[in-house]
Amino acid sequence: MKKFNYEEIMAATNGFSLDLLIGKGSHGRVYKAVLAGRKGGAAAVAVKTPSDAAEPSKLENEIQILSSFRSRHIVNLVGVSITPAGGKQLLVMEYMPNGSLQHLLHSSPEPPSWRRRAAAAVEVARALLALHRSSPPIVHRDVKSANILFDRRWRARLADFSLAAVVDGRPDLPAAGTMGYLDPGYGGPGRVGPAVDVFSFGVVLLELVSGRRAIDVTREPAAVVEWAVPRIAGGRWAAAAVRDRRVELEEEMEGVVEKMMAVAARCVAAEDWQRPRMEEVVAELERALEGVRRPVFSAPVGRMVIGRWVRGWKRLSARRVTTAATKIVCQGHLMDGDGQADERS
Repeated sequence: MKKFNYEEIMAATNGFSLDLLIGKGSHGRVYKAVLAGRKGGAAAVAVKTPSDAAEPSKLENEIQILSSFRSRHIVNLVGVSITPAGGKQLLVMEYMPNGSLQHLLHSSPEPPSWRRRAAAAVEVARALLALHRSSPPIVHRDVKSANILFDRRWRARLADFSLAAVVDGRPDLPAAGTMGYLDPGYGGPGRVGPAVDVFSFGVVLLELVSGRRAIDVTREPAAVVEWAVPRIAGGRWAAAAVRDRRVELEEEMEGVVEKMMAVAARCVAAEDWQRPRMEEVVAELERALEGVRRPVFSAPVGRMVIGRWVRGWKRLSARRVTTAATKIVCQGHLMDGDGQADERS
């Protein structure tokens, strides 16, 4: 694990400037920083600073978990730094430039497409599978849309391991998590296991499908689980009422969304033994996505590329060609990688 000089962190965050603040909560704040890398390069990272009220044990727990476990499906630890006054530890994490699933679903002016929702579901399921398969197994204990972040390629990653725990030989772990996502049967020591993450993941699936928050006090019932599960159990037409109507559902995604609903209903089952393991969840979601066509480019990029091609063709067609040789040269014009005419004459 890399140790960063505190002065280096101060300079990279401009003295922890509010302009570089990208997240905050009861446990602390997160800042964007750009650190010098090897060979003269630079890399963006996220620096997590604990609040005065934050329990040191949670930060130490997060460092311990992340220093022993890495995966392309989680937000990994890059290193740590220590403040000169008080000796507090700062976490240097991978930087996720595209925000959280919570923001994308509930605050973005353009709700995510069904393909992006399904892809995020699979990626988070893979993250939990990797945790549960680790030796010894790890449970996250705080799976929620706010803790699912997107990297520069829009891949969903699981973040915030302050409540994560190694469950092997730990029957004394108390309940922990966020209301709305927390397993209602998770009432005391001895109940902590992968099934608590499965329940929370089921809530995230319902959030993805419906566009509703896990808890919305302006609605009745307030909990998305209580609202959605009876409708899903009511058959195809009743389940259709659960679907987020802000986004048009393509025909080829109908089966995928139905599978997401069915898996979600099983994940939030009242009893641990009724819930699927993450191996099953990953397999079912991946199978549902098989054969779904992926667009070559998104609509905005597609319009830009096609527009450039048309403009280039019009310019080419407008040229007056007077000789056969000129005609040959003109016909030899190519499109470069940006869709612009490549002048080879």
